[in-house]
Amino acid sequence: MSADLAHIRQIMAEADCLFTEAEVEAAIDQVGATISAELAESNPVVFCVMNGGLIFAGKLLTKLNFPLELSYLHATRYRSETTGGELFWKAKPEISFIDREVLIIDDILDEGHTLSAIIEFCKHAGARAVHTAVLIDKDHDRKARPDLKADYVGLSCQDRFIFGYGMDYKGYWRNAAGIYAVKGL
Repeated sequence: MSADLAHIRQIMAEADCLFTEAEVEAAIDQVGATISAELAESNPVVFCVMNGGLIFAGKLLTKLNFPLELSYLHATRYRSETTGGELFWKAKPEISFIDREVLIIDDILDEGHTLSAIIEFCKHAGARAVHTAVLIDKDHDRKARPDLKADYVGLSCQDRFIFGYGMDYKGYWRNAAGIYAVKGL
């Protein structure tokens, strides 16, 4: 086993579980019910933000009992690192959302630079309204804009380095069934 993989396994072994799988699933149920109540008649285009939003979107979509169109986009600031840099588009939306309601599903609202850029992109490209759903909203005062908030939030968490349910640690543990914080971070 390589030293890097040993480190990745050690991160999980020492991590603090902030939310169990049952707690996360209950939060997803609640977000799904709220979105269904508010967007069911709007014929939305739903975009999953890859890769982090994949697990949350997959689970959330089964809770949305109304017609919608689904696509994805991929914009990142991290590139498998733990700190963000310049926004990099890997895949822009491929489905038209001109004069449509848009729902963006992502894993986390941390500082929000990536999510904010995606929202602005959708608005400038003709979306009638842009809604956001995140599994986790981190509690801190470093948001990209003071007024940046997600419309639908599963859970709020402390300002730590977290992973699981789509969020990663150096590209790993997106598959963790729970939300974990790296020990000491």
